[in-house]
Amino acid sequence: MENAMQAAEQISFGDNKSKISHAKKLLFRRMLVGVNDGRFFMGAFYCMDKQGNIILQDAVEYRSTRRSSPSPMEQRGLGLILIPSSCRTSCHVDCSIDEQLSLLSLQEQKHHPLSPESDVIQRR
Repeated sequence: MENAMQAAEQISFGDNKSKISHAKKLLFRRMLVGVNDGRFFMGAFYCMDKQGNIILQDAVEYRSTRRSSPSPMEQRGLGLILIPSSCRTSCHVDCSIDEQLSLLSLQEQKHHPLSPESDVIQRR
């Protein structure tokens, strides 16, 4: 019985190591994060905590100046910001096609560290 418990703990620890290594690959990549009030933040991915809060470095905020759909976007520089996981609605990462495939395999897992609606953007 104890061996089964130890094996289960090792498997879950191995899954965490895999998630951590995938998150490390995203460090300092350009990331676009959308929040529930309609704003977007673009910055370099700096870190993420266990709760899924994201810190972006050299972040710029983009927001609509009017409530109508095709409205111009206003931007302002913010620097280092924390985006709570509870506010996040989308998360896009600039990466290569191979990295996209790797990240998509993470999305198939139940608890994706970035967000349930996480997408990736192809690097040009």
